[in-house]
Amino acid sequence: MNRRRVITGLGVAGLASLSGCLGLLGMAEHESSPAGVEAAAREETGYEQTEIEELPIERDVGPTNETVTVLNHMTKHEKQVGIMGLGERRAAIYNVLTTPQVSIFGRELNPVGEMSTPELVDLVRSNYDGINDISHEEDSEITILDQTTTQSRFTADATFDGQELEVDVYITEAVEADDDLLVTIGVYPHHLQSQERSNITTLTESVTTEVDPDDSTGGSGDGGDDSDNESDDGSGTNESGDGSGDNESDDGILG
Repeated sequence: MNRRRVITGLGVAGLASLSGCLGLLGMAEHESSPAGVEAAAREETGYEQTEIEELPIERDVGPTNETVTVLNHMTKHEKQVGIMGLGERRAAIYNVLTTPQVSIFGRELNPVGEMSTPELVDLVRSNYDGINDISHEEDSEITILDQTTTQSRFTADATFDGQELEVDVYITEAVEADDDLLVTIGVYPHHLQSQERSNITTLTESVTTEVDPDDSTGGSGDGGDDSDNESDDGSGTNESGDGSGDNESDDGILG
């Protein structure tokens, strides 16, 4: 598999076509296994595993309208960091996304690897109200699961609890994780680059396919801040707590 492929905007169409191919081959269900970050790296960097989210896709395909389900997983991590005017907020994000790896008629399909940058960034919309004006800054090599891949850094404009922020965004190209494909997405406020850039590297190099759901603590569903009730009145993380933020983001990208 060519993991150096330039990511392009396939997104919904790619995952939908994958579902169609599986149905025609009589494979009604295909599921990824969740991946995450080693506990020692989470402790070192201050990120908490908050949720393992299932991202299912269902399609009726073929002449018999067979229902095909492709189940992806995204393991979410959050960290409380200081934002001027808001105090401590869960505004540093790190997600690990897995999707089933399938070969149809000798052709490997890589819908996650071919998602556009905005589509991948949209997966953290439950924490940020919006991330726009994404600009590519640099590429570097990094090792995930003993595989060398490209990690790209972007800058973008974002809104968090009604406040505009510049953020750094890190996205890796897909690597193999057993029978799945895996990508990582990290976002933090740009003014924290001196401390969080190295943390993103540590988290990425500590990705593991051994993940414990019991390690999840909740997170942005609590309002994005464990110590300050001010976030309950905010327009950002509290919206995702009612279920609408995550669902809108996932539906817009994956189903």
